[in-house]
Amino acid sequence: MLDIRNLNVSYGNVQVLWDVSLNVRKAEIVALLGANGAGKTTLLNALTGVIPLRSGEVEFDGTRIDGIANSDIMERGIAYLPEGGRLFPEMTIQENLEMGVYPRKLWGTRKAQLERVYDTFPILRERKRQLARTMSGGEQQMLAMGRGLMSNPKLCLFDELSYGLAPIMVREVFRIVTSLREQGITVLLVEQNAYQTLEIADRAYVLENGRVALSGDSKELLANDYVREAYLGL
Repeated sequence: MLDIRNLNVSYGNVQVLWDVSLNVRKAEIVALLGANGAGKTTLLNALTGVIPLRSGEVEFDGTRIDGIANSDIMERGIAYLPEGGRLFPEMTIQENLEMGVYPRKLWGTRKAQLERVYDTFPILRERKRQLARTMSGGEQQMLAMGRGLMSNPKLCLFDELSYGLAPIMVREVFRIVTSLREQGITVLLVEQNAYQTLEIADRAYVLENGRVALSGDSKELLANDYVREAYLGL
């Protein structure tokens, strides 16, 4: 479904990603692990057209998407949830959700998508008129995920879903990610919570200093001595 080939990305004269190649198959959870500054968020920003590529190719669902506008990428079926969610704090829960279908082509689907999101996150239905800023951190993360799902995506890109959440909310967020796979939605998950991420992912890539250092089946990487020492603290 997603094919990234020899991606190079720079900020000015500083190169951040070096010949990064990876693929994500349909209805699969693929994790992207790495320390702060490894280039994980830069990769997601490059995939979604937020920052330009220096070179390389990105193919989604059989079509090249590198070089096209961010809004066009969204309309093709990719939802991107950046770290922190970036909600509209003075808007209600429902208004925030409706921002997930702001492109004209998607607006007509909003009622059906709202019902789908409310079925996935019942707490959002109960509080749909509540201001986003009054929600807890975990609830805000669910709202941000729900807003991403409003576009009925084929692929979700999630950046640090568990950051700053209490352990009980981390478990709930990861449960929801697993349920998305069961619904046929593909997920590329950027996380520093390596252990729990590898437990739910099908495969994973480890990014170090802007390059893919390791890749493979998640169970194999959980047993890898280097991964256990460097990322799992074992």
